[in-house]
Amino acid sequence: MTETADDLSAPLGRDKPRRKRRLRLPFTAMQLLAVLLGLFLVAFAGFAIFNKDPLGGEPMTRLAIREPNAADKAGDDKPVAAGHGQESKQDSKPESKQETREAPKQAGEQKTVTMIDGSTGTRRDVVIGGDATAGKSEAASASAPPPVMAGIDPKLLEKSRYGMIPMVAGDLKPFNVYAADADRAKAAKMPVVAILIGGLGVGAAKTTDAIMRLPPAVTLAFTPYGSDPGKLAERARAQRHEIFLQIPMEPYDFPDNDPGPQTLLTSLSADQNMDRLYWHLSRMQGYAGITNFMGARFIATEPAMQPIIREAAKRGLGFFDDGSSPRSIAPQAAGSLAMPFGKGDIAIDAVPTPAEIDRALTKLEAAARERGVAVGTASALPVSIERIGAWTKTLGDRGILLVPLTTAMLKSKSS
Repeated sequence: MTETADDLSAPLGRDKPRRKRRLRLPFTAMQLLAVLLGLFLVAFAGFAIFNKDPLGGEPMTRLAIREPNAADKAGDDKPVAAGHGQESKQDSKPESKQETREAPKQAGEQKTVTMIDGSTGTRRDVVIGGDATAGKSEAASASAPPPVMAGIDPKLLEKSRYGMIPMVAGDLKPFNVYAADADRAKAAKMPVVAILIGGLGVGAAKTTDAIMRLPPAVTLAFTPYGSDPGKLAERARAQRHEIFLQIPMEPYDFPDNDPGPQTLLTSLSADQNMDRLYWHLSRMQGYAGITNFMGARFIATEPAMQPIIREAAKRGLGFFDDGSSPRSIAPQAAGSLAMPFGKGDIAIDAVPTPAEIDRALTKLEAAARERGVAVGTASALPVSIERIGAWTKTLGDRGILLVPLTTAMLKSKSS
């Protein structure tokens, strides 16, 4: 009513005063933020699609390759080792994933590979190959034959093109000579367990931790990598641990999952794999036997695995199958040669938490009571060392004897 009266009283020819309208922005703050976020996602997707990076940001290895000189070429004509005629070409593969795959390695070729500590993630560049006069000391140590460790019987060593490797001398075999002391008469009368800690030699801190904190009856397995694995293996033997050598073997998902340089492969000939085996055997001495490092495909492939088992038996070594491959042909191959053999029953730290490790150790005890002998495998994770160390202190009170791996292998063979 009031509005109508105002309209009638307004002077003719004059418009009614209009109300001021507030200025409305086309976008609210939230809408503007959503638009900016959408533009960012579009830009990121475009970069991911059109950027030519087939590995998607995975770690890459830098390769430093030089042409072989005349002396290097002449070295190619030398025999591999006693019993093998021609040298097989080598290739080095880093522990991390890499862009280059299976490039033939000529004598004198240098490769800088990045080793990754599995427990800490620490990265360290190691030069593989090259001649002994290379400028870098690390390159020289990688190509020069490793020095013979202290306490090694020289009669049990044979020279190869890579360095000294084990051999049998009369009745002396590395398996018997380098086995740790144990009360085998007592072990024959009661349940026994053995534990193998693997992955040692790369990462001095974790290796030293395992050597010093675990009882001597725990067997330690060393990979052939690292700046000086022989020095750490020598320290382990000084603390009365027996040692095994881990041989990198091809897994089913190779090369996405790469054990490391000089991996034994099903695609190589027997002579090529034998040459790689000699390289691994020469990295250190004093081991009672060898064991697979990964290798689910290789250890299940009879034409590839049989020559390795035969060579280990010929050189007086035992073979331990870590039990990770249900298709492994190693038990049958070792049995046909009457060589010392063992197989892992339980992976103790498959789930690396204190509760799960304790549960696995309880299962290991039960297996020992049921079968008389049981073998557990573990890595050198701090939590694994801590829980295993605590468990071993009370094991004897429960009527079970902790023994070195060689003792468990001999008991398994006799039972």
